[in-house]
Amino acid sequence: MSPRLPPETAPLVVIDLQTGMFDGVAEPAVHDAEGIAARVRAIIEWARGGHRKIAFIRHDGPEGDPLAPGAPGWPVWPALGQRDDEPTFGKSVGDAFSNPEFARWVDDQQTSEVVLVGAQSDFCVAATVKGAHARGLKVTVVPDAHSTVDQPDETAEKIIARKNAEFEAAGANLVTTRVLAGSPVT
Repeated sequence: MSPRLPPETAPLVVIDLQTGMFDGVAEPAVHDAEGIAARVRAIIEWARGGHRKIAFIRHDGPEGDPLAPGAPGWPVWPALGQRDDEPTFGKSVGDAFSNPEFARWVDDQQTSEVVLVGAQSDFCVAATVKGAHARGLKVTVVPDAHSTVDQPDETAEKIIARKNAEFEAAGANLVTTRVLAGSPVT
């Protein structure tokens, strides 16, 4: 399937790109953290330039977790430049659509599709792709703007490549940062 640009009504959803995913303090940073941040910033600017709505998803881990509410790793990564009019929706499981407020927000956009970036490829991004499909939404995944960490039996790079193939096989539209944002962000 060849990639296509998402419709103008498709909002951008930034999944779990929180301080703890980048700072490497409590846990390793996601693979290519600086590159992911740069590409996501470019996609955010693309979305803003097209007057698309943008929502940030924040994982609310249990007490003692690096992503627990109030923990240093919990806030959305400031370098992404979230604006005050761009809402943040919390969740405590993988699928962002588990939060009814977020699901309503997407419904309010009157769209048939969402654009997804974020972390972790093999957990919350994958669960949100499935959640969107379960709601009858089309999904555009930016294949070079989601990341994860190495696992004992598989590198982050291989996980990302595997998940991109799985997303595409499940019907997701894969469009790179360069195609969306029109800039050679690496």
